[in-house]
Formats: sequence, C-alpha cells, structure tokens
Amino acid sequence: MTTAFITGATSGIGRAMAVALSDAGYEVYAVGRSKAALKELQAERPGIVPIAVDVTDREALESVLAGLTIDVLINNAGIMPPLGNFAEMKIADIDTTLEVNLSAAILLTRLVVPQMRERQSGHILFTGSVAGHAAFSNIAVYAATKAAISGFAGALRADLSPSGIRVTEIVAGRVETQLYNDILDAKAREAMYASKVVQPDDVARMVVGVLALPAWADVTRFDIMPTWPTSPSGTK
Repeated sequence: MTTAFITGATSGIGRAMAVALSDAGYEVYAVGRSKAALKELQAERPGIVPIAVDVTDREALESVLAGLTIDVLINNAGIMPPLGNFAEMKIADIDTTLEVNLSAAILLTRLVVPQMRERQSGHILFTGSVAGHAAFSNIAVYAATKAAISGFAGALRADLSPSGIRVTEIVAGRVETQLYNDILDAKAREAMYASKVVQPDDVARMVVGVLALPAWADVTRFDIMPTWPTSPSGTK
C-alpha cells in the first residue's frame, strides 16, 4: 500500500488531503499537534494513523520517522502570524513563522528524501501560497516563507528528478481554512469568506489527481484560485 505522510493534518487543507488520500487507498500518517483533533480524524477514517508531534521538534520527528517507509510526503503545516506592517512585527512572531513554515519543511524533507532516493521513487508536495508569488501588504514574513518554499521546491526538483522523485508546489489562493482563526475575529473571517472561495476539499481532489499520474509525469506546480475575484489580502 502506498503511504502518505501529511503535516498540519488536523484541520483545513491538511485534514482534507488526509481524508481524500485515505479514501483513495493510501495508508495515511496524519501529523499534527492536537491529539483531540487527530482522534476525531481517526474516528472518521479508522485507517488513518494519527501522529501527535510538533514539526519544529527535530528529535521527535526523527523518532517518528524511524522505521517508516514514506512514498508521499506532503509538507502542509503552516501558520499565519498577526497581520500588520513589518516594522511593527514582534521578533518572536518572525522566528516562529520562519521555523514552522520554512525550516521545519526543509528539515522533514531532508529526513525523508534519502530513502526515496534509495528506492528511486517518491513524491514530495508543498502547500505554498499565492503570497509567495505576488506582493501583498501586512504579510511580509509569511510571504517570504512561501516564496522560499517555492524556490526550495524548484531546486529540490532539480536535485531529485534524476532519481525518479517528483516534486509539486501547491499554489493556493483564498481557501476557507482555520489559518486566520487566531488572528482575526469571527466577524472579520466571515467578511473574508463572504464571496465564493476555494474549499479544502477542492485542493485535496487536485492532489489525488496529481498523485495518480504515471511516474514519468510531474506536475511541478498547480495554482488553485477562486473563480470569482476577491480582495488580495486573503491568501492561504
């Protein structure tokens, strides 16, 4: 059975991908910090293996990965720091955003790719953002992490494609997730999602389709945006 290791799987796009891939016959390792959310996910899909771990905890990640064979790695975990002008941003928020959105994804990928290269197969996906490809105000560090993920994915592909490993960047526009729950109140979130926006299940269906392609076909990047225009401030 093909295995998929998904970070940030307790809500939003990550959870949707875990469910969709489980339904598609994958053995899914769902990674997240919330044990309660992982328990709910496993109750909904008993075949999913919950793994409660913080992706920034290097030793814990190494312990979790010991003995696992991973065919598909989805680096999805990410946070949005409080919105605002960069000149007023707290240093602690900068550090956390860089660590969760960028450093953890690079480290996890480094832990997994040697076994993929040895097998001469594998697929690595990154949940990026339109914010990594266009300039928006009030999200400078978040945008920097997503731009860096895009650059990393491209260079990683150049390194690994000779070994039969595929790399895909998911460029998401406005998707209705829990990304803003901790930094915007309910009224602001309702206004943000008042127009038609992409749903996590839409992204998950795209991922299942990309993974189903033959090994010689690599979708290097796919953009998924709302059909109806939205203001530029709302991104994945």
